[in-house]
Amino acid sequence: MGSDGAPIRQRDKGAGRDLSYPPLPEALSVPIYDNHTHLEIADGENPLSYTEQLDRASSVGVRGVIQVGGDRETSRWSADMAQIEPRMLAAVAIHPNEAPVYAAGGTLDDAIAEISELAARPRVVAVGETGLDFFRTEEPGHATQYRSFEAHIEIAKQNNLALQIHDRNAHAEVIATLLRVGAPERTVFHCFSGDAEMARVCAEHGWYMSFAGNVTFGNAHDLRAALAVAPRSLLLVETDAPFLTPMPYRGRPNAPYLLPNTLRAMAAHLETDVSLLSAQITSNTELVYGRWDAEPVTAAHDADRSDTQPVGGLA
Repeated sequence: MGSDGAPIRQRDKGAGRDLSYPPLPEALSVPIYDNHTHLEIADGENPLSYTEQLDRASSVGVRGVIQVGGDRETSRWSADMAQIEPRMLAAVAIHPNEAPVYAAGGTLDDAIAEISELAARPRVVAVGETGLDFFRTEEPGHATQYRSFEAHIEIAKQNNLALQIHDRNAHAEVIATLLRVGAPERTVFHCFSGDAEMARVCAEHGWYMSFAGNVTFGNAHDLRAALAVAPRSLLLVETDAPFLTPMPYRGRPNAPYLLPNTLRAMAAHLETDVSLLSAQITSNTELVYGRWDAEPVTAAHDADRSDTQPVGGLA
């Protein structure tokens, strides 16, 4: 892991981006969870550590996060950090765009085997993000993506874990794969990107839809139409930080503490009370992943203690 849990990836700063973190939003009255975030990726002029990120999130009513891996190293980081941080649970996977890279190096099977091992770790509650991406990976790599996706589905089933799906320009193919091989009991479309018709298909099969900051973008008419028809019992919310920063801060670094901005925009579109929507989504999130305190964390210093040292009570 990075020293002291420091981020192990760096987001491209991009020409002309405003690299300052947006201000803290008004705190939520009813706490909520960030269903999908990447705290392993540093961003901004002054990148925040995962503890700084989570402290800010706690201050505005974001109770916990699902920290998501996308390759071997970031999945290990996610599992390790969740083991010592009570506000974090982990998801582990080989991202669909990474699968062809591993295959080209002859190590995809080894990578999937490591994900299978990580999936059995304490406080790992999901396999993801996995799926299909036909936007960044061209046709020669599609077969490898299918193979990896199906392997991840099996890992989720074997470990009774939720599945977090990455789906980009591959809606029909992702759905067909889930129906052909059988979706895990708890399946989540991370950063839902479909339209109202796709939302109806997900609802028919009991698949969860997680909305990110892009639902606030001016041109996101299909996303808002999908949100309007999605059953409240299948709604989740996420940041996908450091990406997809909600309006009015689009392009600036995203972080779990900005989740209330997306939630409030969703509530406004649904013409419902923010606290009612928070309570519903919090309940949904715990149904998918369990409680954040279901398995104990291991304090970072515990691993350094001798077996002869006292572990509780008076010395």
